[in-house]
Amino acid sequence: MMRIACILLYLSAALAQSEKAFPPHRIAGNLYFVGSESNACYLLTSSKGHIIINSGFEETVPIIRAGVEKLGFKITDVRILLASHAHNDHVAGLATLKELTGAKLYIMKGDDTVVASGGKGQYKLNAHWKPAAVDKVLKDRDQVTLGEATLTAHLTPGHTRGCTTWTTQVKDGGSTYTAVIIGSPNVLDGYRLVNDPEYPEIAADFERGFRVLKSLQCDIFLGAHGDYYDMAKKYKQAAKHGQKNPFVDPAGCRAFIDDREAAYLKILAAQTK
Repeated sequence: MMRIACILLYLSAALAQSEKAFPPHRIAGNLYFVGSESNACYLLTSSKGHIIINSGFEETVPIIRAGVEKLGFKITDVRILLASHAHNDHVAGLATLKELTGAKLYIMKGDDTVVASGGKGQYKLNAHWKPAAVDKVLKDRDQVTLGEATLTAHLTPGHTRGCTTWTTQVKDGGSTYTAVIIGSPNVLDGYRLVNDPEYPEIAADFERGFRVLKSLQCDIFLGAHGDYYDMAKKYKQAAKHGQKNPFVDPAGCRAFIDDREAAYLKILAAQTK
């Protein structure tokens, strides 16, 4: 198990060094993408300031700043920072982003101490980052409101104990859509779904997470990584004038959830033998 943790740590470090910018872009309404090719970070704007979801690695922070400014907004107008889950490819830059913006950091219970400690208490992983002070600990179904922007935090645990899926309503082209930013329903290599004293409730948590994900209305399908929702392909499609917004993809959202649940059940069955 130590070997697996070391491999994952090495891969995380390699990914951080290879972070590449992806063109910042408007998804719909007041919701924008400001992350990298590999790690999805989102900007939700309002008249009272802005919200950023996910920081990526510390090396991702300059990409986020450049993206926010290219879209015509000020990084110093960011008031709230959120995250999908406490793995370094989504939260390692939070401390730096917090210093840069002066924003408050809200994290779901279960991931709050991991973020605040700089990585202590992660299940099966041994990545570390600059500790980020958590200003508010969230619970399931809490709402985060800034101006006219509101996000709802849905606890979808398993990937981490506080893995969070975010939903928000966005208005675009005369229609109102529910955007769903999926935290992560993935079972990583090395996870033990059966009889692991380090996380004995992991299978029940994953099952809860899938129940929640399947219960959500999803019009605009997004996630913690762009490849969850074919970001690059949809970005190119969005550039074509007169086309339907490709990020509106409820069928893709359901197919992704079903695929990830099937993968989870296959691993669970293999480990139950």
